[in-house]
Amino acid sequence: MNDMSSLIEDLWFQSEDGLKLHALAAGPRKPPGLPLICLPGISRTAEDFRVLLDAIAGDRVNPRRAIALDSRGRGLSDRDKNPANYSVPMEVKDLLAVLAAEKIERAVFVGTSRGGILTMVLAALRPQAIAGAVLNDIGPVLDMEGLLRIKAYVGKLPLPKSWSDAVAIVKGVIGKQFPAFDEKQWLDYVKRTWREGSGGFEPRSDPRISNALADIDPAKPPTPLWLQFDALGAAAPVLILRGEHSDLLSRETVAEMKKRGKAVQSIEIPGQGHAPSLDGTVTIKAILDFAARCS
Repeated sequence: MNDMSSLIEDLWFQSEDGLKLHALAAGPRKPPGLPLICLPGISRTAEDFRVLLDAIAGDRVNPRRAIALDSRGRGLSDRDKNPANYSVPMEVKDLLAVLAAEKIERAVFVGTSRGGILTMVLAALRPQAIAGAVLNDIGPVLDMEGLLRIKAYVGKLPLPKSWSDAVAIVKGVIGKQFPAFDEKQWLDYVKRTWREGSGGFEPRSDPRISNALADIDPAKPPTPLWLQFDALGAAAPVLILRGEHSDLLSRETVAEMKKRGKAVQSIEIPGQGHAPSLDGTVTIKAILDFAARCS
């Protein structure tokens, strides 16, 4: 793939309640193809999509616009003074504000984990906005093993003293999920998790996002989102990416999703867990081919 990083730009938006929201964007502003909207995981940022944005910007066959959003409290978006606002309803409102500001009426959505939940909820509220959806290791049913693991570390990781220390910390919590990662991939991952400044390391996302996971309880599994997924499946084609070692999205849930949707496909990503990185050549090609079919 071409090195098109110089074509990635920063965008800024304002939320309904006055927060400044950040996004990364690439590709022509008025492309012939539908735009892609990329939504990261609960404590992740738009940086997770940088390689995908590069690929979209460098695609000469199907040029399109792509925008990767930093949800409130993540990346360069403002932190919220009220951590209760790190919620799916508020984040969907922010997403709608971005779509309105960019005058996007219809798009293909790529949602990793929390971003996939936002996509399913959006389908129930505004199905006409979705031309297609890539759900990256997320579905209507969330396995408790994965939820408890995520709850145990989101917003709670110690600050590293060096990049090698950062790799060791992250391997300690998700190492079993990604046995295929090499050292470069681990370093890339941790550099998207923390930033290094003059005062040392700091997380790229507000640690208080962990409040959104406070109610996770093995005795009270979260309500399945089958109504929202059914709305998505009725509105548009769906591509499910599942990590081979995922402890959040089971093969059984994927099978049920494929039964219920008219145009639901799935791909299992070998050697990865929750949630697969979107920087592999095969994965990127699958997403771009899917987007082309949706257009």
